[in-house]
Amino acid sequence: MEREKRSVGGILSSLSLLCVVLDLQLDGCLAASHAEIENHLEMGRKLLAAGQLAEALSHYHSAVDGDPRNYLTYYKRAAVYLALGKFKSALPDLSKAIDLKPDFMAARLQRGNILLKQGDTQEAKEDFEAVLLNSPSNEEAQNQLERVRELDDRLQEAWEAYDRQDYGESISLLERVVELSPWDPNVRELRSDCYLEVGDLNKAVQDLKPTTKLRNDNRAAFLKLSKLYYTMGEHEESLSHVRECLKLDQDDKDCFSHYKQVKKLSRQLESAEELIREQRYEDAIEKLEAAIKTEPHVEIYRKRAKERICHSLSKSQQIDQAITVCTEAHQRDPQNPFLLKDRADAYILNEEYEKAVEDYQQAKELDGESEEFKEGLERAQKLLKQSKKRDYYKILGVKRNANKQEVIKAYRKLAQQWHPDNFQSEDEKREAEKKFIDIAAAKEVLTDPEMRQKVDAGEDPLDPENQQGSGHHQQWPFEFNPFSSGNFHFKFNFN
Repeated sequence: MEREKRSVGGILSSLSLLCVVLDLQLDGCLAASHAEIENHLEMGRKLLAAGQLAEALSHYHSAVDGDPRNYLTYYKRAAVYLALGKFKSALPDLSKAIDLKPDFMAARLQRGNILLKQGDTQEAKEDFEAVLLNSPSNEEAQNQLERVRELDDRLQEAWEAYDRQDYGESISLLERVVELSPWDPNVRELRSDCYLEVGDLNKAVQDLKPTTKLRNDNRAAFLKLSKLYYTMGEHEESLSHVRECLKLDQDDKDCFSHYKQVKKLSRQLESAEELIREQRYEDAIEKLEAAIKTEPHVEIYRKRAKERICHSLSKSQQIDQAITVCTEAHQRDPQNPFLLKDRADAYILNEEYEKAVEDYQQAKELDGESEEFKEGLERAQKLLKQSKKRDYYKILGVKRNANKQEVIKAYRKLAQQWHPDNFQSEDEKREAEKKFIDIAAAKEVLTDPEMRQKVDAGEDPLDPENQQGSGHHQQWPFEFNPFSSGNFHFKFNFN
């Protein structure tokens, strides 16, 4: 029996010693943990003051994890979230701080401010009233409570104006509403709808964009934005926003259907531009006509495609078609200076210089800053002036886009026709002489790339006035002088 007592006593002594040891160890752990938490809070405070918000947030996370019952750590972390613009994350921390300390008025005031900006007026009102109950003279709470009442009144009036289709009045009222509750997606969506009703698509987009972040999984807003951008002719932006919708749900049928349409049109338009850069104008025209079939209803795409077809026809020197298509496109889009520029270039190829000058003048009036239009107008004016003097293309009867072989062929035919030896009387010979010299000069100029370039720029390379003060008469630009003897004996090789 005595042995049993000693045994029990020994066990109790051991247990007492173990408890003392464990207690000492626990006190040490708690002390170390408390020191670590204080260190995290101090580092968070310093980093926050230095503007290093992400690093500060990391320390506050550690502080909250280390002491989840400390209302101040939640409050401080909420302050960092707000500094980062993450009000949605700040709200739960403020609520937790209030749960832990219901009389923590600073957290209530801060939460009320967030709720007001979110448009949650009833909950915001409760927080501001709680602050005033505790501190009736709190000016901020009084002012914010007044804003709550103003917000409710203005929003009700805005809805009433919207219901009676007075969209301008609704927009005016919502300006203050959005100012008071900038984080409320509902009021931005309402004002966006009003802007759509009055035809201001740009402002409708501006109001709708923030709602994609103010609502979770806001596929409807992404799709609506995509369709608005599409209607405005901004197919790249449209594609970008519909992709955001599919990131949220790749099986969304409405988004996927719209995506296919935008993607197809975008590829056609981008491919056409690439072909134009490569000067493959016929292929570009084919792509542009396909784009018109892909989207026959949105007028802006038809206008754009027609403009680029006009450009391609002008650049590929399909003169008659270019003038026809550019004229039709200009009737649809009279404020587009590029249509006038491309038609002017086609008129120049068709030797209708007065019309070219008129088109370039109009283009310059629409865009007075464009150097391209200024240079084009100067060139057209020079060509018009030149056409009233000596026109080498007209002398040979060839188009301005004639190649070298066509120039030589025309020259040979006319040289045979107007050879002075073909005529008997002196008057006829003199007339033939003059024509023959002009024909030979035209051939020489138009087969020389440098001189032809000057002609196309509106200059006459054989005009003595353009010889920059050389003081010499222009020499014949060919190997013979028809006035070298009284008899004209020219030998031609027409092979």
